[in-house]
Amino acid sequence: MPGIGFRLHRDIRALNRRFREWGMLIKGVSSTDHPVLAHIIPTRRCNLACEYCNEYDDFSKPVPKELMFQRIDHLAALGTSIISFSGGEPLLHPDLDELIARIRHHGRLVGMITNGFLLNVDRIKRLNDAGLDHMQISIDNVQPDQVSKKSLKTLDPRLVMLSQHALFHVNINSVVGGGIRHPADAAEVAHRAVALGFTSTVGIIHDHEGQLQPLSDEEQSVYRQVKDRGKKNYARLNYFQDNIARGVENEWKCRSGARYLYVCEDGLVHYCSQQRGYPAIPLEKYTVEDIRREFITVKGCAPKCTIACVHYTSYMDFWRAPQTIPAPAATKERSQLVQIQR
Repeated sequence: MPGIGFRLHRDIRALNRRFREWGMLIKGVSSTDHPVLAHIIPTRRCNLACEYCNEYDDFSKPVPKELMFQRIDHLAALGTSIISFSGGEPLLHPDLDELIARIRHHGRLVGMITNGFLLNVDRIKRLNDAGLDHMQISIDNVQPDQVSKKSLKTLDPRLVMLSQHALFHVNINSVVGGGIRHPADAAEVAHRAVALGFTSTVGIIHDHEGQLQPLSDEEQSVYRQVKDRGKKNYARLNYFQDNIARGVENEWKCRSGARYLYVCEDGLVHYCSQQRGYPAIPLEKYTVEDIRREFITVKGCAPKCTIACVHYTSYMDFWRAPQTIPAPAATKERSQLVQIQR
């Protein structure tokens, strides 16, 4: 059990973070000329090899620190509110603490998506010192199997460490759907997350082609249980995910390339992790004009999209700016992400 001093420190950090998040929302509603969220890849390499994942390799070198600094600086110059590290596995980058500090130096919120396997007490404290705001860990099952090693059994000791030492917000994402053998595992993962004081969200894994297949009755029951357990998290604003659970397409205006950017390890801006190749402009050349163009560009993949973070960053703009530029043809054909809640 953390001591009173630690709990007070954590509460003060949380209050400061909420003020900055409110500032992000106010800025986002008042202007559309900046990204709300950018995912940036510091390394494509991962220490795991989950069957459903297409976002990693086992050999890539980390992006050099100075090059990452340049990319972070440009994202800040574009007015990006949240810069979050993804991968691969971000904790494999040797200079991650300095990269986090660089984002905080610009006054931006900083997040990270990690599998959690490389966490220990010292690493958590270093992330505290660097100024990390948010961490998300996806847990796929209770016991590891050939589909995923990201199990509650394996990660629980690290979750306990986080509950005792992390000053940043931690969200645990559990999953149902395509290939998960025991749907009830998601409810157990969510229960443990809430018991440890974390927020909880639920994601839906589809087949390897990312098709919108409805969940089974059992899976839908588990999905509702986990979703209700996570009421206090802003990600409850996820009507689109309810449709995905039923296999129903969504009608919405995707603002990727504008409000959401995915910056790969090569420094190119893409719509998202599953639409790499569009618009594929080097970040250092990305301007407000690019943001304005993509804001009103139709995304042909939008009806079947399962990228939750893109949906969330588009919420504040659903009521304005009809999209008048036709979609790039190939985006209509590419299969979508196997997992939501990125």
